[in-house]
Amino acid sequence: MGHQDRVKKLGRTRAHREAMLANMAMSLFQHRVIRTTDAKAKALRPVVDRLISTAKKGTLASKRQVARTVHVKGVFKKLYSDIVPQFADRDSGFTRVIKLGVRRGDGALVSVVELLTEKPAERLEKKDKKGKKAARGATVRRAKRTAKKTTKDK
Repeated sequence: MGHQDRVKKLGRTRAHREAMLANMAMSLFQHRVIRTTDAKAKALRPVVDRLISTAKKGTLASKRQVARTVHVKGVFKKLYSDIVPQFADRDSGFTRVIKLGVRRGDGALVSVVELLTEKPAERLEKKDKKGKKAARGATVRRAKRTAKKTTKDK
């Protein structure tokens, strides 16, 4: 029976599970979107929500508490400078889990976990080598192919 199963163990020891979820949370803060199994995604959501809620307090004690989980200094700074201000008016529900389907190798359910923040502006437009804006899709691939051909010819 599954009575009082408060923690999804994910087939790991407590230390391994906590370290894995901390690393996944840091990856989520860094990239804003990560792809993982459905069970890990569901276990990650409360961890990330709790970290952001604690970080929103902004006190020294809360910063130290968040620093226990977020070990990388760059990710810690990004959390406080970019992510937390975007959630100033939101009390909870900082993440979204979207199911993608099954993984081809082992049939595991795969999901995407994403932060409900605005997309960073620097990723929206790509520029080619000459500094011009490149169109997306086939023209980008064509530009890469021609660039490879010209470097091979020289």
